[in-house]
Formats: sequence, structure tokens, C-alpha cells
Amino acid sequence: MSRRRAVFFDRDGTLMHDANYCGDPAMVRVYPGVSEALRKLKEAGFATVIVSNQSGIGRGLITEAQYHAVQGEFLRQAGEGLIDASYFCPDPPGVPSARRKPAPGMLLEAARDLGLDLAQSWLVGDKSADIECGRRAGARTILVLTGYGAEQNCQPDFTVADTVAAAAVILG
Repeated sequence: MSRRRAVFFDRDGTLMHDANYCGDPAMVRVYPGVSEALRKLKEAGFATVIVSNQSGIGRGLITEAQYHAVQGEFLRQAGEGLIDASYFCPDPPGVPSARRKPAPGMLLEAARDLGLDLAQSWLVGDKSADIECGRRAGARTILVLTGYGAEQNCQPDFTVADTVAAAAVILG
């Protein structure tokens, strides 16, 4: 059985506005064009997976229930059925973690769970930790200039304006 290609996305600052430890679903604002970009990737046969550091949980700034409420609102706004799976890591910085980006644990877990081929996959994010995570997992990487993207010093395979442009590169 052949393994499936995937596009892994950071959530905050990549697919939606980064609301700084967002614990309120009312603050969710999906970037323009994200739903259509996700739809095109799915139509091309890619699995779409969110991998998100959520250190606000580990820092006590938001609860896991608040994270799930925000995630539910994100999924509603993005569009039903456009995300195949979501993984998050609540660990704060400085705590040893195999899952917190830049560690590749969430991608490895998703590859195992969903039968994904990491070498044929992509990671799209707005931080150097996202890019390093993708590299460590063996995926190609795209830095978007939304969120914190313009402030990062890293070496992605591609740098683009936003998720819409990232999807165009992947499908290109």
C-alpha cells in the first residue's frame, strides 16, 4: 500500500490570525483564501494536517478546553472536511519534549496514524521552529510571511506571502 502525501500546517499565524494564546473562539479569524487553498490541496490528493505548539496550555494561560473551543471554531470557519487531523503540543519552551516544534514528534505521530509519506510531504508555517520541524521530519518546507514569518531567520525551501501562495507552490 502506498503512503499518502500530506501538507502539515502550523495554525496560528499561518492559517488564521495569531491572537496570542488564543483562548476565545470569538477571536478566530481565518485568513482570506485559506478554505479554497485547503480544498485544492485535498482535491489533489493531499492529506491536510494541523501541527500546533500550544504552550499557553502548559503556561497556564489557556485551558485545554479553551484550545479545543478555538480549534472547533477554526475548523468551522475553514470549512467542513478540509482538515484531516489536528495535533497540538501543550508543552512550554524549556521542557524536554519530542512533540514541541522544532522537534518532529507531531509529524511522526501523524505519519504513523494516517499512513503518510513524509518525504513526499510539506510543512507550511510562519516560524523558524516550523521550518526546522519540517526539515527534521524529512518534509519540504514553506515559510509564509503572515504571522511572524517576516521576522524569521531560517532557510525554508520556499518563502511566500501566505497560505494561498504556499498551496500554489505545492500544486505547481
